[in-house]
Amino acid sequence: MERKDIISAIKDKFPKRIKKLFEKSTRRVYIDIDPKDLTDFVEFIFNGQDARFCTASCVDMRNGMEILYHFSFANMSLVVSLRVYLDKNNLSIDSITPIMKGAEWIEREIHELFGVDFKNHPNLIKLLLPDNWPEGLYPLRRDYKEEDYKARVKEEE
Repeated sequence: MERKDIISAIKDKFPKRIKKLFEKSTRRVYIDIDPKDLTDFVEFIFNGQDARFCTASCVDMRNGMEILYHFSFANMSLVVSLRVYLDKNNLSIDSITPIMKGAEWIEREIHELFGVDFKNHPNLIKLLLPDNWPEGLYPLRRDYKEEDYKARVKEEE
């Protein structure tokens, strides 16, 4: 299978569910999708196209969170990134862990550091922060302030 075949297969499978497809280079393709469509796309790309899940990344975009799910294809230099945008008033999305176990830790990390709730995740417990880290305080959000952490810790003493 070649690069053009993979992109065509995705377009053919989801002709009306792709918000935007951006070919940044011959090696990078970004596909903007609705959060409700994430698991369908992941199932198709991971299982149907034999892609390898690399990782996910999250960016605080002030009014919401952008999550990118990065997939690579073994026989070619191609990374396809599914991009979803979550409004800060509803930071909830289906977990992809039921489709691929390898997403468990990165979803835990994004949950812990950004406050995104991954529905149907089997184990959303802390991964990086100490057990006594204050609930509702997310250190990689734009609005995080060290003084908020210090004040919360002082309250608990």
